[in-house]
Amino acid sequence: MAGHRFDVAWIFSLVALFFLRAHCFYLPGVAPEDFKKGDPLLVKVNKLTSTKTQLPYSYYFLPFCQPEHIVDSAENLGEVLRGDRIENSPYVFKMREPQMCNIVCRKILDKKAAKAFKEKINDEYRVNMILDNLPLVVPIRSPDQENAVVYQYGYHVGLRGQYAGSKEEKHFIHNHLTFTVKYHKDPLSGSARIVGFEVKPFSVKHEHEGEWNEKTRLTTCDPHAKRAVTSSESPQEVEEKKEIIFTYDVEFQESDIKWASRWDTYLLMADDQIHWFSIVNSLMIILFLSGMVAMIMLRTLYRDISKYNQLETQEEAQDETGWKLVHGDVFRPPANSDLLCVYVGTGVQFFGMILVMMIFALLGFLSPSNRGGLMTAMLLLWVFMGLFAGYSSARLYKLFKGTEWKKITLKAALMFPATVFAIFFVLNALIWGQKSSGAVPFGTMFALVLLWFGISVPLVFVGSYFGFKKPATEDPVKTNKIPRQIPEQAWYMNPAFSILIGGILPFGAVFIELFFILTSIWLHQFYYIFGFLFIVFVILIITCAEITVVLCYFQLCSEDYLWWWRSYLTSGSSAFYLFLYAAFYFFTKLEITKAVSGVLYFGYMLIISYSFFVLTGTIGFYACFWFTRLIYSSVKID
Repeated sequence: MAGHRFDVAWIFSLVALFFLRAHCFYLPGVAPEDFKKGDPLLVKVNKLTSTKTQLPYSYYFLPFCQPEHIVDSAENLGEVLRGDRIENSPYVFKMREPQMCNIVCRKILDKKAAKAFKEKINDEYRVNMILDNLPLVVPIRSPDQENAVVYQYGYHVGLRGQYAGSKEEKHFIHNHLTFTVKYHKDPLSGSARIVGFEVKPFSVKHEHEGEWNEKTRLTTCDPHAKRAVTSSESPQEVEEKKEIIFTYDVEFQESDIKWASRWDTYLLMADDQIHWFSIVNSLMIILFLSGMVAMIMLRTLYRDISKYNQLETQEEAQDETGWKLVHGDVFRPPANSDLLCVYVGTGVQFFGMILVMMIFALLGFLSPSNRGGLMTAMLLLWVFMGLFAGYSSARLYKLFKGTEWKKITLKAALMFPATVFAIFFVLNALIWGQKSSGAVPFGTMFALVLLWFGISVPLVFVGSYFGFKKPATEDPVKTNKIPRQIPEQAWYMNPAFSILIGGILPFGAVFIELFFILTSIWLHQFYYIFGFLFIVFVILIITCAEITVVLCYFQLCSEDYLWWWRSYLTSGSSAFYLFLYAAFYFFTKLEITKAVSGVLYFGYMLIISYSFFVLTGTIGFYACFWFTRLIYSSVKID
């Protein structure tokens, strides 16, 4: 037996090591492309983003230089929902052919254009571009460590500042871009692959002699005179009727980084010690709870079951106390049993979606190079997991002696998605009112409704049909016809108090990882530490199960048999703490100033918290369901 445990421990350790290393490789969303010298490199533009407003805009929402024809790139469902709008740009490079001071276009700003630029500069919007599926980054030297470089995704539209000796604040635009394309050369074929895409933005008030025409040469930036832009000492002001000339340089740098490792710098995890602290912190919680569960199961329960099974006389049986006393009521169907069946079915659907998504992410299929892949996978998995939602809700409904399985199935298929869709529709209307590219088009809305009613609802019915067709699960003990009176409970066993206490530990097990997830969502950073996330998810499952079992045992010992809903709400209450933490994060980490953006933040966090409630509540319910059936099937009932 000891040897078997040792083998299991070894296997678990190896699996854990694999999961932790899983973030070091990825299966890319695109095949590698080889470029020969002189091959054209097409730069694409993506949305304008700001952490202050959380409202993305299309690149051409601002009056930047445009190509002759703007062409939208093919987008998947996830990209549309994320607000990505990928289009072609007027920037065209040639592989390994440096360019200096290329003029893109000249603009004379009208009142509307100047106002639009100023607003986006005030809100600290960044321009996002893509080359060979790599996002554009701005290298910034880290103030904490010498020679360390951190990468900022996209460059700021502009900046605010004052001229020397003046107190008046002006707006300046970044109109000169110095691009650096890093490539890895194949020594045999001579072709190269792109492994990095960086930019240094400058604000330069370009000057030229004479009237402007196509052959005009700039005096501030001239490739013939080898005069390059190296600073923003004479910046370009944003004002009505001001002339702005957009220019760019392109440099090429050979790199030792191979194409398969080119995302490593983007996904560099500088604070992995915090993740390890999170894991250790969560494991301490698990060890504490496991000790309590082991004590209950091995000592208290074993002693109780032995004592109850040895009672022989009627007088002894009348003197029994504790959890056995409520055996005739413990499996009595709860109030609002239909609603419980619906919530449990939805929770199973969530659990299946997250589990399968984690496995795909660990294998590298949901890498950042596959933009929108994570969101698309979540939606499709949710739809197909409707099969398990129907099955589990119907099985529980039949246990409660329910007969109208179609009614419960319809509720399971519609209730949770309808609630989320209603909130999402209101939030989308607010985004649409701001003319943001983050607004989901009506065509995509229709596609979502089609997925819901065309695939998800029928699958819920199929699962429910098979679940209801199976014979009902038999209770280990018979239920009395007349419900037993519940004695007055101690203050610490009050339902509201014990439920709120039960949610603290599951939240405590995940809140450090939650910080990184919120940072990824709201500060526009890549989250790709799925190895840690999977371990935290496993810890969450164990914590939810154990705290619910412990509190359920205490509840039954105090002769309170109303455990069905209590078991769901105990671990589900961790969602309440998640929402409180989201509010704390909003006021301490984010710099959101607009009311609409605040409503969007709390609206989306409400959806996430509601989903977390359904997931954790279902885990706790099934743990308690297994526990009660186990203990009551172990005693002899006369």
